[in-house]
Amino acid sequence: MSVQGTLADKTGRGLYRDLVLKRILVLCGLLTALAVSLSLDLSLGPARYPLDEVLSALFFPGSAELQTRVVIWDIRMPIALMAISVGGCLALAGAQMQTILANPLASPFTLGISAAAGFGAALGLVTGVAIFPAAVQYMVPINAFIMAMAASLFIYAFSTFRGVTVQTIVLLGIALVFTFNALLSLLEYLASEQALAAVVFWTMGSLTKATWTKVFATFAVLLVCIPFFARHSWALTALRLGDDKAASFGVNIRSLRLKTLIGVSLLAAIPVSFVGTIGFVGLVGPHIARMLVGEDQRVFLPAAVLCGALMLSATSVVSKMLLPGAILPIGVITALVGVPFFFALIFADRRNSW
Repeated sequence: MSVQGTLADKTGRGLYRDLVLKRILVLCGLLTALAVSLSLDLSLGPARYPLDEVLSALFFPGSAELQTRVVIWDIRMPIALMAISVGGCLALAGAQMQTILANPLASPFTLGISAAAGFGAALGLVTGVAIFPAAVQYMVPINAFIMAMAASLFIYAFSTFRGVTVQTIVLLGIALVFTFNALLSLLEYLASEQALAAVVFWTMGSLTKATWTKVFATFAVLLVCIPFFARHSWALTALRLGDDKAASFGVNIRSLRLKTLIGVSLLAAIPVSFVGTIGFVGLVGPHIARMLVGEDQRVFLPAAVLCGALMLSATSVVSKMLLPGAILPIGVITALVGVPFFFALIFADRRNSW
């Protein structure tokens, strides 16, 4: 090998090492920001605690006052962790939908999957109908998952038709959103006062009814889906090059899309059944991660999860600061903040081609 070839090889290796180091630093920065946001979320509320008291209650519970420990661990911690887990689920779902559909506007919210899951959950609350009768006690999350899965399969089946474009799939998603929102409005009209209050809770999106059981359930979904997507990270990265290129690399495109949509349905349905419909996290979070670390799924996957978790955790903090003594519905804030923020992302990254 020539001297020039050796120098070029060393330079290439050096550039690759620098790129890997930069991506690791980005992930560490996101993780640090998430830890700061979590601490702020635990300190804010109707009763505010200094950060040193929060950290003392977290790491040295015996030295903290009983009231502080109860507020931090039993009331605020489930809400704060729910924001992180739900944000991670929605961002991961949006990231993989954008990957398999090659659609920058794809997310559980924009393509109607969240609306379908919300309708399925409301169906159980208002009418008591369990789509899967064998598990009536879990009919709300199961109804949500089945309806989300049905919407995902419908989108997948439609995307396999010849001549279907990205714009057509987006229009289909908009049609699904309007359809399930209309069905949800019909259920609200027929619902009793108690059931109507529960359905309205979903439409606004709120973390205030978080419990440790719900937190464990949403984190369990992440723990199931992340290893699956990590195992197929190479195939998902290849899919971003186009169907023909991915197929030439030996990727079973149809099987990969179907399995990914099942995971996306699970990631969208469980959070929606617990906290309601929350938009733009699954849309904006993956775009931020993509701008920071690129398309390599080995890094893009954890970056998307961290970006979504950080977005919803920060939104939870904002929801406690806008009106002193009150906690605003988190879905309202994500909608108000997400729209202009997404416009800013479009203009900042307008030269990036899909």
